[in-house]
Amino acid sequence: MKPRQRQQIIQELIIARGEASVDKLAEHFGVSAETIRRDLGALDTLGVIKKIHGGAARVRLHSEKSFHERMSERTAEKRVIAEKVAKLIEPNETVFLDTGSSTLICAEELGAIEGLTVITNSVMIAQASGASSRGAKTFLLGGCFGADNSETVGPLVIEQIQRFQADTAVITVAAFDTEIGAMDSDFDEAQVARAMISRARRTIVLADSSKLGRIAAFNVAKTEDIDILVSGSDVGSGFAAAIKTKGIEFR
Repeated sequence: MKPRQRQQIIQELIIARGEASVDKLAEHFGVSAETIRRDLGALDTLGVIKKIHGGAARVRLHSEKSFHERMSERTAEKRVIAEKVAKLIEPNETVFLDTGSSTLICAEELGAIEGLTVITNSVMIAQASGASSRGAKTFLLGGCFGADNSETVGPLVIEQIQRFQADTAVITVAAFDTEIGAMDSDFDEAQVARAMISRARRTIVLADSSKLGRIAAFNVAKTEDIDILVSGSDVGSGFAAAIKTKGIEFR
């Protein structure tokens, strides 16, 4: 087995189990402990797992990079995600879009769909949606303004969300785990996302490959509350199978 193939399987095992020891992995693959340590070192450098004493564990996300930094990362993958989402939305739907670099690109793609009503707490998404040539009706939720992400959060936003009933909530998250569900590293953003999900008939969660298998502090949605998970790259067969067993459609 080639090192990259073995590392992919190791990553899947750690994501599924939470952690794994060097000795157990060496026994599983029939290789030396030193080989496994090199594999774990490579995966740790990529940021997909975290080395711990005697093995490795899933990455727990405590904070995210700034919005502008995230906008310049994985742009091709996020465009693929946005194109997939656009195929899932029908004309004349009412759609929640929460704040995120992936949802901002989604707003641009959704601009080609007729008659949408878009509800968002993101100033930039509201601007992108409002500029649509297809006449999207756009509602910008008012609340406490956060300049870093150009978003509104807080009780006023939550209260206004309760006044809407949407067809679809399109939510971007900081982390996704097949057992826990979708999570965020920001409390206020997680609260907004949860409120949007509660007022939508269908929930689409967006997670680029860097978010899969990670853990963050604040729950956004349990697996049973997610209808579709959209990512922009292929995932391992183990991860895809785990998603399917939870009844989540994977795109």
